[in-house]
Amino acid sequence: MRLLFTFVITGLTTLFSCAQKSTPTDKIKKDNTTMTAQPNTAIATFANGCFWCTEAIFEELDGVISAVSGYTGGQIKNPTYKEVCSGETGHAECLQITYDTTKITFDELLEVFWQTHDPTTLNRQGADVGTQYRSGIFYHNAQQKEIAEKYKAELDKSGAFDRPIVTEITAFTLFYPAEDYHQQYYELNGNTNPYCKIVIQPKLEKFRKVFKGKLKVHN
Repeated sequence: MRLLFTFVITGLTTLFSCAQKSTPTDKIKKDNTTMTAQPNTAIATFANGCFWCTEAIFEELDGVISAVSGYTGGQIKNPTYKEVCSGETGHAECLQITYDTTKITFDELLEVFWQTHDPTTLNRQGADVGTQYRSGIFYHNAQQKEIAEKYKAELDKSGAFDRPIVTEITAFTLFYPAEDYHQQYYELNGNTNPYCKIVIQPKLEKFRKVFKGKLKVHN
């Protein structure tokens, strides 16, 4: 990744922030049920590698109400972690992010998305390999689709990455929450699990330095 990336992505965030803020999603699908979103909230669904890592990152952003680890983009109902890991269900590990549109915008979430994983590797993030680890944006409305596609095109055009972006941009369908033991994984296992210490912690520390102005204030 080139040093140009930080400059480019900051400029793009400013550009997209000048547009109208993301329209709250009136309804979202979770599993096979429909839930009504609260006023001034919206939903974003991102796939960018292992959800243990991505959940830890997005939960720290000011304006993010919740980040739920789960599965989307596949062909079977109610998949299990074991089934998704087989690579045969078509699902991606993802986050279902509920956010306060008065505090953070969809384009700001995209800024974090692009900068905290490698969107140029097909079906892979680091040592995690398989279609379940693909890079993807599952848009909930036309505005999210437009912003994501423009962002991707501008990043490719700018040369911010050394290779073309392979991030999937597709319509959201269904979200299946992952098993309970996957939720808040880093928060609950950060001090004991070697994966948390070796992989997640360095990534989280880097994220905190780059996005320190966008983090929640902890008393």
